[in-house]
Amino acid sequence: MKTYLVGGAVRDALLGLAPGDRDYVVVGASQAAMESQGFKAVGRDFPVFLHPRTGAEYALARTERKSGRGYRGFVVDADPSVTLEQDLERRDFTVNAIAREVLGDGIDPDALGAIVDPFGGARDVDSRVLRHVGPAFVEDPLRVLRAARFMARFAPLGFTVAPDTLALMREVAASGELDTLVPERVWQELRRALASAAPDAFVRTLREADALRAVLPEVDALSGVPQRAEYHPEIDTGVHVELVLAMAARLAPGDDVIGFAALVHDLGKARTPAHVLPKHIGHEHAGLEPVRAVCARLKVPREHRLLAECVCREHLNVHRIDEMRASKIHDLIARGDGFRNPKRIDQLATACEADKRGRAGLSETPYPQAQRLRTALAAARAVRSDAIAEGLTGEAVGAAMRQARIQAIAHAVGAKP
Repeated sequence: MKTYLVGGAVRDALLGLAPGDRDYVVVGASQAAMESQGFKAVGRDFPVFLHPRTGAEYALARTERKSGRGYRGFVVDADPSVTLEQDLERRDFTVNAIAREVLGDGIDPDALGAIVDPFGGARDVDSRVLRHVGPAFVEDPLRVLRAARFMARFAPLGFTVAPDTLALMREVAASGELDTLVPERVWQELRRALASAAPDAFVRTLREADALRAVLPEVDALSGVPQRAEYHPEIDTGVHVELVLAMAARLAPGDDVIGFAALVHDLGKARTPAHVLPKHIGHEHAGLEPVRAVCARLKVPREHRLLAECVCREHLNVHRIDEMRASKIHDLIARGDGFRNPKRIDQLATACEADKRGRAGLSETPYPQAQRLRTALAAARAVRSDAIAEGLTGEAVGAAMRQARIQAIAHAVGAKP
């Protein structure tokens, strides 16, 4: 029985990155042998065990055989005769198919032997290439999303997708197997991508693989839709969304809530392109229905949905906040539930800044509107209800509070009431 450190921990060490979760593969063992040494079985789909002292995950070496559609359509074989190379061969990318033998009892994380690399993963780490291990890549549609999510993480390090891997991703997209992915799993991959350093690379990779139309059809529909000239000097809304995602990651690193709002803020343009919108109807209103539809389909958490709706509805208003009366600023904050949830207005300000600066030539342009909105919110929230409501009852309390907040906003930002 031999144990190997595998996958991301080995890859990230070669990249000089801080180690994350450590996963181990055990060769030549059975479930009974593992349990006899104190390991606790926890795997549902294949044999996985927790180390009795460290709690780290140890999986028996296994092979997988395609038995049906989708990413769950596999038969797993974890017989003790399965070799390390056979286990590594079933993995998605060569950079994840590298192992190091564990020396001793596995307690010392640095007690590792030589690298075992049958598929050239170390070479691809050096070359910064994301490459599939073998032709079985096409059997699991989830790997298309994983490739895009890995690019969201590693594109800043110079990684690219190998051309033959991209061709296989297109083959999976054309097969219709992406439709078998359950919403929860799509959201899991999307959310991790939005929290990565380059979420724009996630969208771009899916688009290049002809997979965006299956995974996020509403976002795919933005490609080729022209922007409204008075607000957006760039030509293509799809490109703009990628730039906004990149700027959101720069302004709020790791914040997938803001990232999701950046992703869907312009969906109204796909439903009602800007060049056919009546001037009195903005795409921010047309976009609310498709934003809600995406959130319902992917079972997006409530926090993400509410900010996405707020940004979709209000981003053009925030861009024009210098022209707004204090009463309009107050009502904007109230629509976003900012008096009870000030964090949402702060996130709104950041997402709007990402929208404005997420365009060619404007990435370094100041966006004072964000601070103006935050200043207005702080001034309005500083109004004390007990001082305003003295002697008042019922609806008169709310009216007095609104008026006092409007006056506070007007004084703080120099706007007309």
